[in-house]
Amino acid sequence: MSKAGYKALVLEESDGKIVPSIQTINYNRLPEGDVTVAVSYSTLNYKDGLIIQGLGRLVRQYPHVPGIDFAGIVIDSKHAGFKSGDQVILTGWRVGEISWGGYCTRTRVNGDWLVKLPDGMALKDSMAIGTAGLTAMLAIQALEDHGMTPGGEGEVLVTGASGGVGSVATAALASLGYVVAACTGRTENHEYLKKLGAAVIVGRAELEEAPRGSLVSERWVGAIDNVGGPILANLLASMHYQASCAAVGLAAGPALTTSVIPFLLRAVNLLGIDSNLCSMERRRSAWRRLATELPKDKLAAITIEANLTAVPEQAGKILKGGVRGRIVIDVNG
Repeated sequence: MSKAGYKALVLEESDGKIVPSIQTINYNRLPEGDVTVAVSYSTLNYKDGLIIQGLGRLVRQYPHVPGIDFAGIVIDSKHAGFKSGDQVILTGWRVGEISWGGYCTRTRVNGDWLVKLPDGMALKDSMAIGTAGLTAMLAIQALEDHGMTPGGEGEVLVTGASGGVGSVATAALASLGYVVAACTGRTENHEYLKKLGAAVIVGRAELEEAPRGSLVSERWVGAIDNVGGPILANLLASMHYQASCAAVGLAAGPALTTSVIPFLLRAVNLLGIDSNLCSMERRRSAWRRLATELPKDKLAAITIEANLTAVPEQAGKILKGGVRGRIVIDVNG
């Protein structure tokens, strides 16, 4: 590492366009905070893709360092909960949006935002899980809070199953004993999803077609929807009585064109999942479960590794749905 500063992927605005570049930044420009972290890994999420492409107005001030999560080692701390040498994870808190994020080799943050790395988990594995995996586990927890249990009759549907959230959700649900129906629009992802534990593959077109009535035959004992739009509206019509759907993404749009019939006649629950706003207790619980309940071979199967220079190209791919699984960014690579 250069004594002159730390390495970062920096976004700058030029003539209305966002221009990324790898830069060396002086240490006196570290963000505010009481814990300084030597970052080892970050990830590439859909939201990172939007930020790097300058879409959605998620970032208002430039220059900016993106990366909505990271894992690393504490090198200086004024926070009572952390000391030098602690391995830590950060997801959420709008890091990488309103403050500089994880695509750098050093950062400084509020210690209240950090979670200690769970026992038995490596830093790289934590970012193979990352914000997407945390969101998947929060969704599973919410479904279980509303009565979903393994071994019941019926399938748990995961839409957008080959993406980051969907891949972790598919692998985790299967390892817990649920019968997983994985929905994807790409036939080349069928074998990948079966290896993660999916018992059934559902073509995206099947869920894009509007049902013939407000309700159809009960099929899903639970669902994790990463897509939104018509797919979310349509899957609600085939939920079991009192089953729940955890909605975590709106890639197909926020409009929900459905009637109240599934909610009134089948008592379906629609649960919103936001990994930014969950309590720290809930966050720690989810990470402990991910450390113990997500098989490491399944985690390896969903992981692609890249360095900072590859991030802009991969960001374009992720917005087009061309990325499968999780991209782990080795910021020192």
